[in-house]
Amino acid sequence: MRQTISRPRSIRTTIVPPGDKSISHRAAILNAIAGGEARVENFQRSADCLATVRCLKLLGCELAWENDTTLRLGGHGLRGLHEPSAVLDCANSGTSMRLLSGLLSAQPFFSVLTGDASLRSRPMGRVVEPLRSMGAEIRGREGDTRAPLAIHGGGLEGIRYRLQVASAQVKSALLLAGLYAEGETLLEEPVQTRDHTERMLAAMGAAVESGEGLVRIRQQRGELQPLTMRVPGDISAAAYWLALGALHPDAEVRVSAVGVNPTRSGVLDALKTMGADVSIEEERMWGPEPVADVTMRSSRLRGTVIGGEMVPRAIDELPLLALAACFAEGETVIRDAAELRTKESDRIRTTARELRRLGAEVEERPDGWRIEGPQRLKGAAVSSHGDHRLAMMLAVAGAVAEGETVIRKAEAVAVSYQRFWRDIEAVIGGGRA
Repeated sequence: MRQTISRPRSIRTTIVPPGDKSISHRAAILNAIAGGEARVENFQRSADCLATVRCLKLLGCELAWENDTTLRLGGHGLRGLHEPSAVLDCANSGTSMRLLSGLLSAQPFFSVLTGDASLRSRPMGRVVEPLRSMGAEIRGREGDTRAPLAIHGGGLEGIRYRLQVASAQVKSALLLAGLYAEGETLLEEPVQTRDHTERMLAAMGAAVESGEGLVRIRQQRGELQPLTMRVPGDISAAAYWLALGALHPDAEVRVSAVGVNPTRSGVLDALKTMGADVSIEEERMWGPEPVADVTMRSSRLRGTVIGGEMVPRAIDELPLLALAACFAEGETVIRDAAELRTKESDRIRTTARELRRLGAEVEERPDGWRIEGPQRLKGAAVSSHGDHRLAMMLAVAGAVAEGETVIRKAEAVAVSYQRFWRDIEAVIGGGRA
């Protein structure tokens, strides 16, 4: 599938982004093991989240759609899952595979997790190794570091473990296992990562605590309370519209009801540091998560350094910030982001390659990029490499470049934002020069 994008004369729009992908995954998994019924509104029906739903159904969970974005779950408690009769297919979803690995490691039955070719190539040793330390029996390809993963679960014991990579997926997998493990599980994070799992677990009555780089959870004695909630808008989806507002010379973009959890909103902090004209209004809480309306206007950006603790808070948006750097005055360095090489594509390499096709000068580094701006981008034929984040970044690039941009493998957006192309057509379709 190909999509053609060109720059509109002006942009004035309000966008309601889809529900947060990370929160949707966790709301489904945690309510599936709670002791009762819950409703999750604004659930993101992307390919990734639907993979989690299908796996939970095979594990015996009761799930039904009330409408297009409201999922009803009937949890049978911590020990209500049963051995699946088929392999659990996580498709392209690393979140599904890693979180379910933690949950299934605690179940007294056999299960197998697999995915598409891209997911089967991604590193799983980082979650397998600590789960084995807790007592799980897990086997996989390439020395037990690649899917498919075969899991014999049950009989776990709590551990103290320092995460080797700042990964919310690994942390969440170990917290799920820790719900069942004898004693206490104590996790040390090198840098704080998104804390959706901790917030939900606390709201559901789990004995979880976090602070000063440590997260601890004790074995759950009673049942988790079901958590009915409305999922905030996805900041990772909203980021494309906010970047478009900042980079286009005549724009004002408002994003409604988007999650502004500080462990996720690194992209907002980075754009503010670069001088973006952004305002955050009507902050409120949707269950355990903070939500706000965010408005971005055309901005004169300046170069900056993005690294350290900001990286895990903006990991999915770093290719978008590389695009923003092309329009910023002076040097921008994005570093400490080697983790991008293990995503759906090698995002460091593919981002540099595709921005160069649009005429940008980008220095690729082992852990990020160096970019000197401002630069003028010119439309060209580019490819998403089957990576949803790259496809959407290139759409924004096409909407601020001179001329016409054609994006190949554009269907990749369905992994996290199914209606993206419809939304971008509504935003820029009527305003093209």
